[in-house]
Amino acid sequence: VQLQASGGGLVQAGGSRILSCAASKRTFTNNAVGWFRQAPDKEREFVAGISWNGASTTYPDSVKGRFTISRDRAKNTVYLQMSSLKPEDAAVYYCAASRTSSTSSVSSQYNYWGQGTQVTVSS
Repeated sequence: VQLQASGGGLVQAGGSRILSCAASKRTFTNNAVGWFRQAPDKEREFVAGISWNGASTTYPDSVKGRFTISRDRAKNTVYLQMSSLKPEDAAVYYCAASRTSSTSSVSSQYNYWGQGTQVTVSS
């Protein structure tokens, strides 16, 4: 599976942005998908996960209520809708497909990674 993350850019604090993660070469319809982010000099952080059928989603407290992950299985695409963005949300955002169908916050559960898309939040 090859994953392509897109939708990053510059957004003002308090604004919104939607990231997309499209799969090619093979579908990931039976895999859970997660979004992670990494800011400079910080460790990679899990920000959202969705199960294979979209029935289950997981968020850390840092983004809960502000970020929403969803998937369109027909389009083989997963989305991350981000709202009420804060300067501390600025990072490179990565999507990843899991080895399993259940969502997880553990990065080692994900074996396919996209190239990342930069989100910059201006204060």
